[in-house]
Amino acid sequence: MTNEALALKGQVALVAGASSGLGQATALALAQSGADVVLLARSGDDLQDVATKISQGGRRALALPGDLAHDDYIVNAVERAVTTFGRIDILVNAAGLDEPGAVSQLATSDWDYVLEVNLRAPFLLAKAVFPHMSQTRRGTIINISSVAGKRGWANASAYCASKFGLTGFTQALAAEGKAYGIRACVLYPGGMATHWGAWSSTQRMASGPELPPVTKALPPAEVASLIVWIATAPPELVLNEAIISPLEEEGWP
Repeated sequence: MTNEALALKGQVALVAGASSGLGQATALALAQSGADVVLLARSGDDLQDVATKISQGGRRALALPGDLAHDDYIVNAVERAVTTFGRIDILVNAAGLDEPGAVSQLATSDWDYVLEVNLRAPFLLAKAVFPHMSQTRRGTIINISSVAGKRGWANASAYCASKFGLTGFTQALAAEGKAYGIRACVLYPGGMATHWGAWSSTQRMASGPELPPVTKALPPAEVASLIVWIATAPPELVLNEAIISPLEEEGWP
């Protein structure tokens, strides 16, 4: 997909999970389309690397490292973003994690942490940016789910529950946002060529540099281009949800 150059000039995007994978690709793609970008994730070093790339491309970036499971971090991050840039036009919730294990063996604390990051954080971020978007009567919120949000998988109960929940939340958010010109969309990517679950650069390097064929795993940049397309679409056009899978996705549909 291609986008008009600098179609998002003058807009501000906030991307959660921006230090790696799809979140990083999305932050860079939004900046390439003209947006200034606020970056949220746990890894401060990785976030700063993304911010540097954005700055080198001529856009402004604000890296705010922290744990999305903490309420204060989210509230303060949105306040810093608005203070620095004056507005938030786009929110992309791309952060996600899993604590695998059978239901009978999964610790309650692990279940809670997955739901906090994957579902509660998108709620808190949307709650925090909604008043600012409603004042300008425009805004786009894109929640990144997974094909695991369409069908449950063994040993991934917390992850699947969080992603199924994200669908209902996005639909409710879209219904509430209509009157204020705020759009909400949920995307369900299949397998992607990312080091998903590797929190440090050392872990990512250890997992190997080889990328799977594009027919088996989606390049994050391709999914990011769809996210930019959604953000740049005419305000009267709403893409409610989309499933994005590589050609040879195993087990889906």
